[in-house]
Amino acid sequence: MKELGRANTNKSFMWVIRGGPPESPVILYRYHPRRSGKIPLQYLSEYEGYLQTDGYGGYREVGSLPCISHVACWAHARRKFDEAAKPSRKAGSAEEALGRIGKIYRIERDLRAQQLEPEVFLEKRKDRVTPILNDFKKWLDKKALQVPPSTLMGKAVNYVLKEWNKLLRYLDSPYLTPDTNLVENAIRPFVIGRKNWLFSGSPRGAHASATIFSLIETAKANGLEPYRYLKYIFTKLPLAQSPDDYQKLIPQYLDLKEFDSFSF
Repeated sequence: MKELGRANTNKSFMWVIRGGPPESPVILYRYHPRRSGKIPLQYLSEYEGYLQTDGYGGYREVGSLPCISHVACWAHARRKFDEAAKPSRKAGSAEEALGRIGKIYRIERDLRAQQLEPEVFLEKRKDRVTPILNDFKKWLDKKALQVPPSTLMGKAVNYVLKEWNKLLRYLDSPYLTPDTNLVENAIRPFVIGRKNWLFSGSPRGAHASATIFSLIETAKANGLEPYRYLKYIFTKLPLAQSPDDYQKLIPQYLDLKEFDSFSF
């Protein structure tokens, strides 16, 4: 609310990014009044590597940068077929598509549970998943000729075919999963909480809440209990005098021995 030149009824947005080393990830909330494709370009202007997103068109421009490999999300693809299956829930084409996608996830769970070396995991995943995907693509191409594009099933088929090359790219790195569920999980507490507090009173408040959510969700992703972590940093912050002092309070750089022995 109280945003210059905008009515209080206008929508604003939280952009949420998960990244960093798999063993010590960062969850970054960023507030912006708009949802244009220029926004991720601002946030990721110096990034190089994989970028996994849903099919929202606003990611297309940043995903096309030569330094970025754009990866799509199988959970969002699955959701389209789930919506197509809901009206009848009979054993039809939508259910068959869900079954094919389910095989991909079963293989992922099975291989992750084996705790393989990254390169071994990557090779085994490609060997097991590639035949399933090749068969699925043939099935989708055939369905695209049979199903009206205006139906839920037609929309699901066309969505997956449009995203197909990006959907395959999760096979390129052992650190990629089939979907964006980890960052979706980090968004969920904000979405649930929003029903209670409804608004940020000003842009400054929105930016402040983005900082707090970044700290809380990053702490959770790094195995820290949020309340204990926040109490620790609020105790230590008044004593910080240099950039290094502040950095040591970020979850990834926390002195865990000192944190564990800290008296509450």
